Amino acid sequence: MLRIRQVKVPIDKDNRDYLITTVASSLRIKRSDILEYSIVKRSLDARKKNNVHYVYEVDVSLINENKILKQNKSLDIIVTPNEEYLFEITGTDVLTERPIIVGSGPAGLFCAYILAENNYRPIIIERGAPVDERVKVIEEFWRTGKLDVNTNVQFGEGGAGTFSDGKLNTLVKDRLNRGKKVFDIFVENGAPDAIKYLSHPHIGTDILRTVIKNIRQKIISMGGEFRYYTCLTDLIVKDNEIKGIEVNNNEIINCNSLVLAIGHSARDTFEMLNKFNLNLQAKPFAIGVRIEHPQEVINEAQYGKELSKLLPPANYKLTYTTSKNRGVYSFCMCPGGFVVNASSEVGRLAINGMSNYKRDEKNANSALVVTISPNDFGNDPLAGIRYQRKLEEAAYKQGKGNIPVQLYKDFKDNKVSSKFGSIMPNMKGKYTFGNLNEVLPSYIIEALNEAILVFDKKIAGYAFDDAVLSAIESRTSSPIRIPRDDFGESSIKGLFPCGEGSGYAGGITTAAMDGIKVAEFISKKYKTFQ
Repeated sequence: MLRIRQVKVPIDKDNRDYLITTVASSLRIKRSDILEYSIVKRSLDARKKNNVHYVYEVDVSLINENKILKQNKSLDIIVTPNEEYLFEITGTDVLTERPIIVGSGPAGLFCAYILAENNYRPIIIERGAPVDERVKVIEEFWRTGKLDVNTNVQFGEGGAGTFSDGKLNTLVKDRLNRGKKVFDIFVENGAPDAIKYLSHPHIGTDILRTVIKNIRQKIISMGGEFRYYTCLTDLIVKDNEIKGIEVNNNEIINCNSLVLAIGHSARDTFEMLNKFNLNLQAKPFAIGVRIEHPQEVINEAQYGKELSKLLPPANYKLTYTTSKNRGVYSFCMCPGGFVVNASSEVGRLAINGMSNYKRDEKNANSALVVTISPNDFGNDPLAGIRYQRKLEEAAYKQGKGNIPVQLYKDFKDNKVSSKFGSIMPNMKGKYTFGNLNEVLPSYIIEALNEAILVFDKKIAGYAFDDAVLSAIESRTSSPIRIPRDDFGESSIKGLFPCGEGSGYAGGITTAAMDGIKVAEFISKKYKTFQ
């Protein structure tokens, strides 16, 4: 096959028929000479408002491909590279017990998928509920404020990403095609085929819930096992090697291969791990607020008024370094989405963003966060957790248990809002007016105020007085890193740190890719489970 790049398609002619006709024309061949084709990538070029168009990469199978390649040297055309994922088993150690994976977020699920696919028969333990039950528990929390500390937006089947926009884009280099394997697995289990080629792919929380269930059933069919409502509470270590785990404070499970895919919010697990001679390190993360604008405002700023009616809901990515060298950036931007109460501890409040696949809600929202480091909160491994908790307690107190919200104009003036303007919050969970200046540290407030004015020059209307801010966005990434050696193991042998919670990922795709990487580490050490 040949890969044709930089195929430009007007937005009003974005269909398969026009695309393939354009490819044939550029190659100076008949359309019937194209035996088969597949779309590799589609991106939107909106840099010039008077020339907005889609740019495609397309793989085509042709007669006389070598001849056509030589005749079209002026085109951006190459032989389609081999992008298949390869998993090899080279380990020689014997697994006396089935591998155990702690956590069923993307890191844990994809590690389990690859291991199950290759006859390792993993056991996946998850402190929370399976996804259907989890949805009911979370919706009850949003209605009543009654929090289940084991089943919530952070914990349960699918992990925190299940209640998000379901973004799958990543900047990680994919030399070994792990990312392609991740997308293939998603599509095989019910995700839209378009995620394979869109430049900013997402699944949406509504579709992702079904995909997660399908992945679970596939893992079970390949020999895996799931145990829900099963929380890791202790390790059994002998001679610096993992020998087993305790779950729910009352049951021992033997194992000599343990994957820690616990997510960024498993604070009690981090505290338990810190009792052992396990190398834990404090790491930088970011905190801030969510900001809501009308989606229409973002669309017009990104596309222009006329084109905004023809194009899908616009997203944005903003970055800025302040005069005091603080990084400020947008994170987990949710076009046409919700702000959600994502708390996981009693008396503490955290928020996140979430969108359905269609992204058809009235507001756009994004985290707007400021980078912090151990210089701000301390260098001992659990210092970042203490820092998060302090701010989440302040947010809970400010909102009296609800999400505290404030208009941007009142945030600038350091006063509690009295009424909404032209924007009403679009939230899952109760909210109330509060003063976010009493939640955030002064250097975060200063950085946000400086950055929002700069962002307004990039997206017209960003510093809109009626924009709604809410707090606190504190779970952008794990505050802890668990170092692993060249064989993927922690300072305790047989224990494999994995995913976002261990400091090796930053989103659904990178977490899933790291899960696959850890499965590879296991295959390099152990034979399949007999």
